[in-house]
Amino acid sequence: MTRIRLLALDVGEKRIGVAVADLAGIATPLTTLRRGATPADDAAAIGRLLAEQGATEIVIGLPLEAAGQEGAQARLTRAWADAVAPHLDAPLSWRDERLSSHVAERRLGPMKRGRSGGPPSRTQREAHRARVDREAAAIILQDELDARTAASIPDTEASS
Repeated sequence: MTRIRLLALDVGEKRIGVAVADLAGIATPLTTLRRGATPADDAAAIGRLLAEQGATEIVIGLPLEAAGQEGAQARLTRAWADAVAPHLDAPLSWRDERLSSHVAERRLGPMKRGRSGGPPSRTQREAHRARVDREAAAIILQDELDARTAASIPDTEASS
C-alpha cells in the first residue's frame, strides 16, 4: 500500500508555517520557513521538505474573509501559489484557513515574558510568531485530513 503524506502551508508575508501528516494520521507542526526573495526560492525550500518528508501533496491555507469571500490576502496567496507550483513536483490543493492563526495562538498560550518579567524581546516575538505559523499549518492540515475522512465514510442516514 502506498503511503500518502501531505505537507500543509500557512503562507504569510514573511514566513511559511509547515505541517506534515500521513493521510490516516495526525497533523504535526514541522517547521517555519523564512520567505525567500522570490517564489522560486520558496519553491526550492518547499521542494527540499517534500523530499525529506516523502510528501506527495501540498495543502495551502486560503485566507478567506470572515464571510467566506476571497479578499486581497487570498488573491496574494493564490498568486504566490501560481508562481511556486511550476517548480514543485506535487499537486496543490486549498483549505479554508479562517481562524487557524487564532486557534493556534489559543493552543500555544500567551507569549513568554522578557527578562525580569518585562516585555518580550524581538527574538522572543519572532520565535512565538514562527510557532504560531507552524501550528496554524497543522490546524489547516488536520482540517483537510478530517474532511477527507468524513468524505470517505458512507452517510448512514441517506442509505436508511
